[in-house]
Amino acid sequence: MEEDKVKKQYTCAVSATVDLVGGKWKTSILLYLKDGTLRFGQLQRAVAVSQKVLTQQLKELEQDGIVRRQVYAEVPPRVEYSLSPYGQTLQPVLEALYSWGLRHYTRAHPACAAGHPVNDEAGLQGVAAPLGE
Repeated sequence: MEEDKVKKQYTCAVSATVDLVGGKWKTSILLYLKDGTLRFGQLQRAVAVSQKVLTQQLKELEQDGIVRRQVYAEVPPRVEYSLSPYGQTLQPVLEALYSWGLRHYTRAHPACAAGHPVNDEAGLQGVAAPLGE
C-alpha cells in the first residue's frame, strides 16, 4: 500500500508528505489516533466530521498504509482504527505541526498560553500542552 505512494513522482519531499497527510481532516484524525485505537464512532465525535468524510479520509489513510483498520466479526460489527507502524513514523511531523500551531495560536488566545482548559471543535476539553506531555 505505502509502496504505491512511493512510486509516485514528486518534485520535493514536502509535496510527498503533504500528499499523504494533507487536507482539512487527516492531521486531526492522526492526532486523535496517536494515543491508541479508536472505534469509528469515537473518532467521528472527536474529529467532528460527517460519516461520509471520515470514511473517505480513513480509506485514503488506510490505502496509504498509515492507518490500520481492524474489523471484528461481532453483532453488531465492531471496527477499530489505529496508526500502523508506518503511520507512527509521522509522529515527529505531527508533533512539530502541533507545537508550531500551539505557539502561534496562543498569541491570539492567551487563555491557552496560560494552560487554561480549551474546548476543541468536538467539545473535548483539554489543556493546551505539547503532544508528548
